[in-house]
Amino acid sequence: PSPRTCQPDGASEEALRGEIEKLKQKDLALDQEIAQLLSEGYNLEELEKHISLLHEYNDIKDAGQMLLGKLAVIRGVTTKQLYPEYDLELSD
Repeated sequence: PSPRTCQPDGASEEALRGEIEKLKQKDLALDQEIAQLLSEGYNLEELEKHISLLHEYNDIKDAGQMLLGKLAVIRGVTTKQLYPEYDLELSD
């Protein structure tokens, strides 16, 4: 391809600049949030452990939802109909 076809047009370049600016703003906001948490007495290791535990919880919850879905298919009901049987709330 010619060098001309590899260069973004003005609109694409402007969109990319906008995306870059949004990412810079998000990075700054996250840095500020981290600084606030650190100032409140949280430490980095504690935060990383908490995040790790949340990931593990979400993985377990996803597996449970998958199993509940398969059970619902086998029984010919909706997963919502199984919630009371297993003492689950719809918000669980």
